[in-house]
Amino acid sequence: MADGCCDVSKLVTAFLLSTCRLPPCPRKCDVEAAVCCGELRRPPDDEAAEFIPLITGSVAEFYIEPMLPSFVGDVDIMFYHNAMLAIPRGHPPPTQLPAEFHNYVKVYEITDSHFPGYVYLPLRYLLSQRTDDGKYEYFECDEKYHYLSNIPCHVAYNTSVHGPAIFTDSHLLGVSRLNVDQVRCVRCLLWPPQAADWPTRHRNYDWPDSATLDRVVSNGCDVVRVAHRLCRQHEWMGKCQWRLSFSRAEIVLINSWMPVQQITYHLLRVYVKTERLTESADNPGAGTLSNYHIKTLMLWACELKPRSWWTENLNVVRICVELLHTLSVWLTDTRCPHYFICNCNLLDNSFSVGSVASKLMSLDEKRLSTWLIYTYIGQCSHRFPYYITRLLQLDVGSIAELQTTISAVIGWRSGTSLRDLYGTFVLSDFCVLSAVSNYSLAPRSCVRWMNDLTKIDKRFSVYFSAIAMLHVARKISRNGFSDELMDILSTILGRNFIQCHSILSRCTTELNTSELVELLQTFAVEHLTTYRQLVARQFRSVVPIVTTDFEALYAYKRGDYQRCLQLSTQNVHTLLNAGHPSTRVSTYPEFIPLMDDDIVSLTALTMIVDPQWRRISHSSGISQLTLSLYLMTQCQLKLHQSVTSLARTLHCVKVARRQIRIQLDHQPNQLVLDRLTLQLIDRKLQLTLELIGIPLRSRRNKMSINSLIY
Repeated sequence: MADGCCDVSKLVTAFLLSTCRLPPCPRKCDVEAAVCCGELRRPPDDEAAEFIPLITGSVAEFYIEPMLPSFVGDVDIMFYHNAMLAIPRGHPPPTQLPAEFHNYVKVYEITDSHFPGYVYLPLRYLLSQRTDDGKYEYFECDEKYHYLSNIPCHVAYNTSVHGPAIFTDSHLLGVSRLNVDQVRCVRCLLWPPQAADWPTRHRNYDWPDSATLDRVVSNGCDVVRVAHRLCRQHEWMGKCQWRLSFSRAEIVLINSWMPVQQITYHLLRVYVKTERLTESADNPGAGTLSNYHIKTLMLWACELKPRSWWTENLNVVRICVELLHTLSVWLTDTRCPHYFICNCNLLDNSFSVGSVASKLMSLDEKRLSTWLIYTYIGQCSHRFPYYITRLLQLDVGSIAELQTTISAVIGWRSGTSLRDLYGTFVLSDFCVLSAVSNYSLAPRSCVRWMNDLTKIDKRFSVYFSAIAMLHVARKISRNGFSDELMDILSTILGRNFIQCHSILSRCTTELNTSELVELLQTFAVEHLTTYRQLVARQFRSVVPIVTTDFEALYAYKRGDYQRCLQLSTQNVHTLLNAGHPSTRVSTYPEFIPLMDDDIVSLTALTMIVDPQWRRISHSSGISQLTLSLYLMTQCQLKLHQSVTSLARTLHCVKVARRQIRIQLDHQPNQLVLDRLTLQLIDRKLQLTLELIGIPLRSRRNKMSINSLIY
């Protein structure tokens, strides 16, 4: 780096600013988090009660999408019991509560401990909602009230407890790539007196502004189930101490940051984690540096630094170095002031951070720039095309070489945005389908899923509605109709439910479940076709998508072979001419009733050979091209089409099989169902042509078939 660290840090800054994508852009982690929230179970103590989730942590805080794929560590979900509420000590019990709360609510009083920010929750009141006006009346508990325990009552077999969080490994979910941390909390609708001075303290640079302050305060806070580190071994305090949580406030504040501030926060987190500064090898029991210390550092910097400090002569590397030096001073002085609670220090003498402080203070722009080039960009490199990876393997020791490499990355990144976004939709489809298939739907969970998915992208709620209808149809065909399924349908169908209410009523009265199942499948196919049209409108330029594959599939199921043949033939010609891998159709249980017996049998065989096949989103299911060829062949055979038509279809099958072989060079042992189905089609066509006197085994007869095609 002989040409100067300043030029290098500016090139790194250009890389970061150009490759961190900004909204509007649905992210894979957003959909995964929404799906995880929808899977949250009811409290085991009351079937009428609910857990109300809130997505927190990286997924909720970041609106940028950096190139480094691991910038989001986990899906963090806080959830509170809607029959429990916390209020500040001395505050009167509420007479009105938000609609999500239960008719009967236990109210706990937030009582300070001797550690700032840590509290106890004694039971103080019982609330009961009146039926006439919806207001709550309260009953005061006995003075010898009990304290709410922070010990989780129910921990599933595939989870573990880490601090306040119940941790679930992503490999056990079958839905998400990300691990899930679920944090039980008690909701407090009021801003806590422990942070009373935060909204009113003097600020020189008007951050956060008054509107943001009002929004933060109006959201109140939560109390999470974890004791102070020094109290966890105490017999009583370790079980009854809780911590004030300002996660709701942090989400609002961090989402109000400028992009450069979010990028800085991201880089600081990655640096501290990659360099293992959060670990303490010499004293494992001591407190260590955490993401929360980095978040606190950033919150203070955004409040205490003028906007010009972030934006004039913008250099992300310089900003990171200065902030890491500030953190070093904090560590040396054993001082990390809590951003919201004025008398709370997040460091104490048990922290073993002397070596960390020295390392941070020795950092300069040159060292951090070098680290970013060889470590951060190096971690991103597996996503680069080969020609850029080759550039990185060279010695980027001069400014010119480095500039060439970074310019190539920026150019490539800007050109892949649409294809990457399509990948988000593919994964989102898989997550939604897998979640609906694996977890029983309930009316409230449907509302939660539809609301959360609509916030991310309205198209996702269309897809969810289709899958949910197929799921209900499958349940009805197996177990019959029920009041709960009626409630789910009314939630999913909305206005369409009113239009078809008479049919539904007749079906339930006459117990004609087959008619109801067919009606739901029709509605689902309409929704799936609408979803295909919405997705194709945006992504047809980067991937071949036909929009009538489900319509053709359903026409075949109904016996309308002429319509199916027309649609499938059009789809085959469109997809073959594209010459690229086509969109896939799932073979999850919800779709099986729409499939032909042969496809179902091949799917079952594939599952027997590899039970985990469906969990691989990019290879499970069947491609639109293969399915269209299969439907086209079946309809031609049933309609007794001409030899010429069958020969042309056989030629299309051979072209499709060549395309599959090319894909297998990049994805070995994948596309199993496509290969089996194409072999089946090929065999059916050859047997049929041989039966009518045209054997296809000799070179001469192959030439005659070619003459039929052309």
